Amino acid sequence: MFKPSPTMMARLRFTTKQVNGGYYKGTRTGSMGQFDKKGNYVIDWKKVRTYVVPDDLDEFDLTPFVSKKVEPKRDQYVKQITRNGRTVTVVDSLKGQDYINIWGDKNAEEVVARETAENQSQADPSRSSQ
Repeated sequence: MFKPSPTMMARLRFTTKQVNGGYYKGTRTGSMGQFDKKGNYVIDWKKVRTYVVPDDLDEFDLTPFVSKKVEPKRDQYVKQITRNGRTVTVVDSLKGQDYINIWGDKNAEEVVARETAENQSQADPSRSSQ
């Protein structure tokens, strides 16, 4: 694979501070419209992304890693920690592992179903290829 040398990298200008005005690198998200003659941005509704939600979410097989049972995130997250036999209340931010633990507590049946499916696929390798 081609890898540019440090001298070559000095010649590749990728920021607006290094090149003349009018350069816009973009974020690879695509445009949702265009500018008209007056300079106003006009949205082209054919280019706007739409996300389809399944009709029957209760019967839908695939589940996102989101639950309706988990309460919305508060500005401050309070958790109970046991230290040296004492329970201490700590104000902290909600970390990823904390969210996974809360989700697992509220959705125990999904966790058990996933673990059962994983155990079955490990026991029967022909099922994992499906």
